Amino acid sequence: MDDSTIGSRMFKLAEELFPVCRSITGDGTRDTLKRFQKEVPEITIHEVPCGTKVFDWVIPKEWKIEEAYIENSAGQRIIDFEENNLHVVGYSTPIDEIMPLKELDKHLYSLPEHPDWIPYVTSYYKERWGFCMSHKQRLALKEDQYHAVIKSKLFQGSLTYAELLIPGKTEKEIFLSTYVCHPSMANNELSGPVVQLELAKWLLQNKDRKYSYRLIWIPETIGSITYLSKNLAHMKKNIIAGYNITCVGDDRAVSYVSSRMKHTLADIAAKNVLHFMAPDYIEYDFLHRGSDERQYNAPGVDLPVCSICRSKYHEYPEYHTSADNMSLISPAGLEKAYDIYREIINSLEYNAKYKINCYCEPQLGPRGLYPTESFNRSSMAVQDMMNFIAYADGTLDLFEISKIINVPVNDLHHIAVKLKEAGLFSEVE
Repeated sequence: MDDSTIGSRMFKLAEELFPVCRSITGDGTRDTLKRFQKEVPEITIHEVPCGTKVFDWVIPKEWKIEEAYIENSAGQRIIDFEENNLHVVGYSTPIDEIMPLKELDKHLYSLPEHPDWIPYVTSYYKERWGFCMSHKQRLALKEDQYHAVIKSKLFQGSLTYAELLIPGKTEKEIFLSTYVCHPSMANNELSGPVVQLELAKWLLQNKDRKYSYRLIWIPETIGSITYLSKNLAHMKKNIIAGYNITCVGDDRAVSYVSSRMKHTLADIAAKNVLHFMAPDYIEYDFLHRGSDERQYNAPGVDLPVCSICRSKYHEYPEYHTSADNMSLISPAGLEKAYDIYREIINSLEYNAKYKINCYCEPQLGPRGLYPTESFNRSSMAVQDMMNFIAYADGTLDLFEISKIINVPVNDLHHIAVKLKEAGLFSEVE
């Protein structure tokens, strides 16, 4: 891979973090967030004590796991947590017992429809223990005495999340959220955090920001609920558009999941950019939600948050299995998602209403805005400019005009800059 490309940098960081066992609490998540903080020192890391009530929920105990395996009577390890951290049900309680296959089988999980894959299973809010394996492994188990060992503990620790607040010229905010709570899965876990991290670097480099930016890396569901419980009043007052960034690493598709209200500024910007950058994108209604957009769109919360994925959660066969590995995502897939989100942010920054300052069509030639040579692209550029002028009546913003004349918002912005410099356009508050 070419180390100089953004996609390659994101892929290599995901590859580095792929073996880490993350969960909704614990050192795996904590260490991952510290690794992001090393990349972007402006990120702050927060700890919220277990047992804290957050709206209708309570933060569960912290989970720590050191070792887990199943041995047969000959001392051979059938499965080992060290080989794949999906082998253990997330939040499993400790066990160290010898039992027959009939008893062990009550605690085993596999996927008959995908016999070579290991499923991802958790039990956060009910104490139990269990192991996950491929269905082929499960069918190969013989009558024997098996030694089941899980060296874990649940204790009163804390939930960890990371936050980056980037001030702009106004207090109005763009919100970006992604989750860091899954073990070794690539598209469903690491793609979102690494894409958001690269967006954070880009935003910090851009000093001429109209809006402020709020970026968070959280455990899914309980993390978003916790964050909202601490920041809801400010977020409702200031956030004008937000995106839940997840499953953004593969090359198969580009997908959009609407907000609950469907027509927020976040939705408008997303669909506008996708129309030009990924016209074959798949659109999913909010009824097909499944990630933290559930919390951000909840009644009473009502934040304008939607989501753009590559292959959407629940919609690709490898989802929540060991087949969601590094071979499923690619530098190109990650970079495409990064480019789309960056274009959305730019379009939000550029969006404005403009009014033409003269009656009838302006004379462009004396102002250096009309090409002196005629060729296809130059005539198209003039047509785009004239069409823009035709709708610049001070009532329509760039998203509305873009939809009418089929020109990207970012292109309209650059035309508007030229027309403002020529004294022909005024920006309307």
